[in-house]
Amino acid sequence: MTLTSYALPAAASAATGPAGDPYTFTVAPPPGVAAPGGSVAGPLGAAAATATAPGQLYVPDLIVAVPAGIPPAHLARITKLRGVQAVLPVDGGRVKVNGKATNVLGVSPQAFRSWTPLSTAGSAAVWSDLGKGQLVTTEAAARRLHLAAGRSYPVSAAVLEQVPFGGTTALSVTGADALVNLSRSAQLGLAKDFAVLISAPSANLPALISQVKSVTGAGGQVVNLVSYSLVTASNSPVATNLPASTIVPAGAPADYLALFKQSAAKYCPGMPWTVLAAIGQIESGDGANDGPSSAGALGPMQFMPATWAEWGIDGFGPPGPPDIMNPLDAVPSAARYLCAAGAGNPATLSQAIFAYNHADWYVAEVLALAREYAGNSG
Repeated sequence: MTLTSYALPAAASAATGPAGDPYTFTVAPPPGVAAPGGSVAGPLGAAAATATAPGQLYVPDLIVAVPAGIPPAHLARITKLRGVQAVLPVDGGRVKVNGKATNVLGVSPQAFRSWTPLSTAGSAAVWSDLGKGQLVTTEAAARRLHLAAGRSYPVSAAVLEQVPFGGTTALSVTGADALVNLSRSAQLGLAKDFAVLISAPSANLPALISQVKSVTGAGGQVVNLVSYSLVTASNSPVATNLPASTIVPAGAPADYLALFKQSAAKYCPGMPWTVLAAIGQIESGDGANDGPSSAGALGPMQFMPATWAEWGIDGFGPPGPPDIMNPLDAVPSAARYLCAAGAGNPATLSQAIFAYNHADWYVAEVLALAREYAGNSG
C-alpha cells in the first residue's frame, strides 16, 4: 500500500500572534505531551547524535487528523489508551507556497524535535531556522517549490505573507511538506490542533487505531505512519523502493524490506532484521535525510567517515569502493558493525545497539520499534 496524504484543511481565517517578536515564540507542551528530555551522549562508531539533540526520540506511529481540531478532552483520552507512550498535537493547513499547494504543519520546535529522525533532531540549524519563524521543508518539497535558502517566498493562507525559507530536513510525518513554528502558524491562520501524533511502540496498532477512532468519532482520520516504511495497516509487508539514484545490480535487494532482511541474514546471522530497520528509520528516516549531520555523519545509516573507513564494505552495491551514501553498502556495513559488537547473540543485542549510539533511550527505542515491525510484518 502506498500511503497517501491525509487531508489538510485550507487555512480559512486570520490569526494574530503574541505581542513582541512573533517569530521566536515557542510554547511548553501541555501535560501528557512529549518534550525533549535532555542531551544525548556523544556518538561511538556510527551514531549521528550530537550534544544538541534531545535525550529521547519518539517515532510517530499514527497521526490522527480532525479538521475541527482535537479537543483537550479527546487528547487526554488518547494519551491514556493502552500502549501509548507519548502524544503531540500540531497545527496544520494546506496553503500555497510560491504559488503551489503545500501541506504545512505548525509545531513547537522544542516539542516536535523529539519526533524527527536522529539526524534531523541533532541539526542545530534546523531548529534555529524554525525558531526564527522561517519555513523548513523536506528536500523534495524544496525542489518542487523552487526554494533557495536565504530568500523569502509568498505563502498564501488566511493572509498573504512573505516568509523566509530556512532549509530542508527529513520528517517522520508522511504527507507533511513543510514546518513553521506556532507563532507563524497563528499568523498564517493554520488550523489549531488539527492533528495529533501518537507514539505507541508496544501497542497493537490495529486495535489502537480502532480505539482512537472511537475517541475522535466520524470526523477523525487515522493514518498509520509506520506502514509507509515497512508494513501496511493490514499487517502485510510493503516493498518501499530504494532511492531512484541508487544503482541496483542484478540479484541485489530491490527495496528496503528485502535489504534489511538479506543484510541481517548474510552479515549478522542471529540478529533480527527488524533491528536494522529500526536503526535505519531512527537515524535517517530510511534515507530521507542522508546528512551530513551536525556531527558529520553521512548516509542512510549515519556513519561517521572514520568509522566507515574501518567498517564500510561493498555489500550488495556495484563493484568498487564502498559508498557511504548507497543503502546497498550502508545497511550491510551497519549489520557487520553491529555483529562485531554482539548483535548476533540475543544476550548481547542491547550492548551492540548501545555501541551504535551510546544512549540508553536509543537502545530502548530501537528495540521497541523493532518489536513493532516484527509484530506488524506477519
